[in-house]
Amino acid sequence: MKEACGWDVTAPKMSEIGWSIASQTAVLIKHLEEGEYDLVVGSSMGGLAAANASSMRPDQEIRLLLMAPAFGLAENWEDMGEAGRNAWKTTGERRYTGFELDIVLPWEFMESAERMSWPIPAHPTAIIHGRYDEVIPISHSRKVDESCDNVTLYETDDGHRMKDSLSHIQGIVSKLML
Repeated sequence: MKEACGWDVTAPKMSEIGWSIASQTAVLIKHLEEGEYDLVVGSSMGGLAAANASSMRPDQEIRLLLMAPAFGLAENWEDMGEAGRNAWKTTGERRYTGFELDIVLPWEFMESAERMSWPIPAHPTAIIHGRYDEVIPISHSRKVDESCDNVTLYETDDGHRMKDSLSHIQGIVSKLML
């Protein structure tokens, strides 16, 4: 973003205190409380964390750009079935590999996902989501867009990585910052 748009960028390590949505939201809240930001950008779980931080800190003067946000995070794990879910809960951990990660997720990951999958952003929010997203169904972003007056959804012909949508970001942010 810095090179493409000339913006000053702070990029926190979202997994600094853990991989759950609760811990990633805590990382963002810490940054919001320590600095002044005009725009918070998050992709996938980072987008969900930004929406949660917004709902928890409505007094902040920010705007949100969420790219393929992981709304409905808990529902995205339903395909593991009851046996898989019970095994995760019993052992307290589940290995996850994907998106260049090989990590062990504690059961707290699912507990916080169940509590924090559908936040209501308190700030002006633009969501950009690909119609062909193979990870997070675009219907989840449509649901948030339909239920929140301060949210605008921009649908693109893209997948979860949003590589073909980067050229739209500057224009969407310009509208959002008005």
